[in-house]
Amino acid sequence: MKLRKGDDVIVIAGNDKGHTGEVVSVDRQRNRVLISGVNLRTKHKKPTQQTPQGERIQEEVPIHASNVMLVDPSTGKGTRKRPAQG
Repeated sequence: MKLRKGDDVIVIAGNDKGHTGEVVSVDRQRNRVLISGVNLRTKHKKPTQQTPQGERIQEEVPIHASNVMLVDPSTGKGTRKRPAQG
């Protein structure tokens, strides 16, 4: 996998296609990446003594690494990362 924490990526497939964000974490065994502000899911929390009403929290869920592409800083578009030759 050619992605690392801190890389800027664009989503190329799925519900969030076209969204960009920064890689927060990488799971190399499951081939998934967590991107800030992308692939949000709503989680319902039960009422507790601290929050008697309960709450709904939006949290980021990992997305498969094949559905993202690195962003070229000069053009702002997706690009493929190739090994350096020479």
